[in-house]
Amino acid sequence: MAFENIFKVIKVSKDRIGVIVGKKGSVKSEIESKCNITLDVDGDTGDVTIRLKNEASITNSGIFKASEIIMAISKGFSPERAYRLLSDESLLQLVDLREYSGKSMNSLDRIKSRLIGQSGKFRKNLEDFSGADISIYGHFVGFIGTYDETSLALNAILMICKGSSHKSVYHMLEEHNRRKKLAKMDLWEKIK
Repeated sequence: MAFENIFKVIKVSKDRIGVIVGKKGSVKSEIESKCNITLDVDGDTGDVTIRLKNEASITNSGIFKASEIIMAISKGFSPERAYRLLSDESLLQLVDLREYSGKSMNSLDRIKSRLIGQSGKFRKNLEDFSGADISIYGHFVGFIGTYDETSLALNAILMICKGSSHKSVYHMLEEHNRRKKLAKMDLWEKIK
């Protein structure tokens, strides 16, 4: 099998195609260079085809990294935040809010507004507490970060989706940080 035949196609919302291509193709070129792949972007259908550039690409994870980056950008992340996925420790996790809102658009809007908070305060605070980058776009919430960061952010998001108050979510986040600090202090004491 020739390496040219190895590819992946991702369907992207047409309003995000411009972000994937970037000004004068800058984002597309950067993804191609960082992941050692080639991208074919069809602005009419929204299809983004990722192909291996050469045989050396087969041994690295370029096609998988590129697909994660493109998926992240398609779900509302900026390219700069999506490039965090180039690290082997970072991962992308998506939650479909329709699982919690049902078919009601009002319920979906209510959940999204609670996740964003007044002037974006809750989302910003959650990013600061967890260390994960968070995007709320369409009916998805996306997280980019390490396993621990995305797990903490996911727990907080699921609490909000299930109706918990912001106060109880902040309490959970503060308790997590307190336990983390205590664990560091224990480790420090053991080293002495």
